[in-house]
Amino acid sequence: MRAFVLVLAGLLLSACAASIPDDTATRSAPLPSSLPPMKLFSSPQIAPPSRFNAAIARDFLDLAFELESGRKLPVLTRFEGPISVRVTGAQAQSLRTDLTRLLQRLRREAGLNITQVERNQEASITIQVLSRAELQRYVPQAACFVVPRISSWEEFKRNRRGAAVDWTTLQTRERMAIFLPGDVAPQEIRDCLHEELAQAIGPLNDLYRLGDSVFNDDNFHTVLTGFDMLILRAYYAPELKSGMTREQVAARIPSVLARLNPRGQKIRSPVANKTPRAWIDAIETALGPKASDVKRRDAARRAIEIARVQQWTDNRMAFSLFALGRLSLAGESDIALASFLQANTIYSAGPGTRLQSAHVAMQLAAFALSSGQTEAAIRLVDENTSVVARAENAALLATLFMIKAEALALQGRTAEARAIRQDSLGWARYGFGSEKAVRARLREIAGLSQRLREGRPS
Repeated sequence: MRAFVLVLAGLLLSACAASIPDDTATRSAPLPSSLPPMKLFSSPQIAPPSRFNAAIARDFLDLAFELESGRKLPVLTRFEGPISVRVTGAQAQSLRTDLTRLLQRLRREAGLNITQVERNQEASITIQVLSRAELQRYVPQAACFVVPRISSWEEFKRNRRGAAVDWTTLQTRERMAIFLPGDVAPQEIRDCLHEELAQAIGPLNDLYRLGDSVFNDDNFHTVLTGFDMLILRAYYAPELKSGMTREQVAARIPSVLARLNPRGQKIRSPVANKTPRAWIDAIETALGPKASDVKRRDAARRAIEIARVQQWTDNRMAFSLFALGRLSLAGESDIALASFLQANTIYSAGPGTRLQSAHVAMQLAAFALSSGQTEAAIRLVDENTSVVARAENAALLATLFMIKAEALALQGRTAEARAIRQDSLGWARYGFGSEKAVRARLREIAGLSQRLREGRPS
């Protein structure tokens, strides 16, 4: 589900602009003949976790001792010593830049002894860059992945069905391989890098109840958060070591967190209950590629019902509503809008889910633009720009700016519209990658206001 958010960001736009052909010129502004240079994020702005240490301790145990499939891991495993990283295969400049930034953060925020070495040197972790087609030829559902005891793609192909890549047989970590595509948007490469490197080093599980973490299959957060760095710092605390059982770690992790995160001793936040498998299955059916549209919408409704039975008022209920909203865009826009509004109310209530709220705000801003509510569209963009920038989501940032540019153009504020549209393109180069993809997004956004410009009912 790694690429879920990028795909989801375009669903409403595609639904609204489906009748606008790719070569249709708009009256808002001609599409630029050339795109500006790619924009890159600089200094990260990371917020510390805002939850009770007792809740984080339980999160740590569930992350460290289970796989995403639900299989149990018998012992904690980690690297016991310095960690080295190398990159093989064709790599873009953006990957080199993003890896350097990530390793700096891991050293500074997680306290890890981790460095990059040359591609021809032995390394603890090998990051191999492949084409998307080659990667998915062997693992069709994966955007990127990490495996143990492997250092190359050829080695993985020889051993992919054997015990060598079985995480449950590990006692300690010595060699890992991360496989990611190099022919996708720079942001997607970076997202893979953050998630897979974090799993190569630390926890292997994802938990839907975590609203402030990359370790969550909803994939709203795509760069490591303050919570994630705390988890990794605790993972490598001297009080812990490879081979410890869940019970042994459970006895020590409270004091580890008290030392590393003293503010978490004072915070009193609710402890979320476990997520039942039935809800996970419903969400995976709703968002997966195999079921029909009808079955996917039914699955989203089933997830909402389970969330109500569980009496959830957290991000899991909001995500259930969000899933139904995105699945209702094509033919039931009233249900989509109602679902997004309800999801936004829940996401906006907590400090740890502001980014999720910004994703919903993009959908609501598109609704507002398509119905001529330009002030509402601009307000939604302005209220969410800073949180999206802090989360380093260039694709979402570019989309918000494009929506605002269209709204300004509808108001006759042509110079302002041109300036913000130009600003959006630099972020779009990073978020969407190819010039073709960037121009397609511009046309989709323009299609939202096209009928209004031509005086046609929407």
